[in-house]
Amino acid sequence: MKTIVINASPRKKWNTAEVMQTAQKGAESVGAETEYFNLYDMVFKGCRSCLICKQKDKTKGKCYWRDDLTPLIEKILEADTLLIGSPIYFGEPTSQFRALLERLIFCLMSYDDGSSYYTGKVNVGIFYTMNAPLQFYEESMKDSLSSVEFLFSYLNGEIKSYPICDTLQVHDYSKYNMAGFSQEMKEKQLVLQYPKDLENVFKISAELSGK
Repeated sequence: MKTIVINASPRKKWNTAEVMQTAQKGAESVGAETEYFNLYDMVFKGCRSCLICKQKDKTKGKCYWRDDLTPLIEKILEADTLLIGSPIYFGEPTSQFRALLERLIFCLMSYDDGSSYYTGKVNVGIFYTMNAPLQFYEESMKDSLSSVEFLFSYLNGEIKSYPICDTLQVHDYSKYNMAGFSQEMKEKQLVLQYPKDLENVFKISAELSGK
């Protein structure tokens, strides 16, 4: 079993990174071989609409643009499970997350009938970290983020998403113009809820990687 773990946050030592390190441990707990990637360390672009992947004389299900993302896409398509985490910016995953999604999925999508050229199966776990509280996520974000989960369905596997809400953004809020947030409440959430979220991330990652 092979699991690819991706941190799609620019921060390599904060909430999303810790979530994805926990996800990696969950995958390894069931015997999966894992590789961990920090997406913001890589140099790449989103889909350039070159349409080479749609040409009739080209092998389907392959992105032909070459950059740092090329080997990662190949590893994902050869894996059994993909675990990816991203903070939410303006209601969406990061731009690097979106660029990866474009490059990964567009080459798999048939323009003849909308089906997937991909014949394998990759289970996908998506972990969202956000400053917003859970109620706001449920009421205002969950439905819109379902479009992300739909695109991953082109990998033909089981898909699970999980939100980690109301996260602590900085160690000392007094140093920033962030008066709209209570550090006391954020720290309370960090103690009472965040460990439970990490437990759930571990369990979901183990479940998906063990199938």
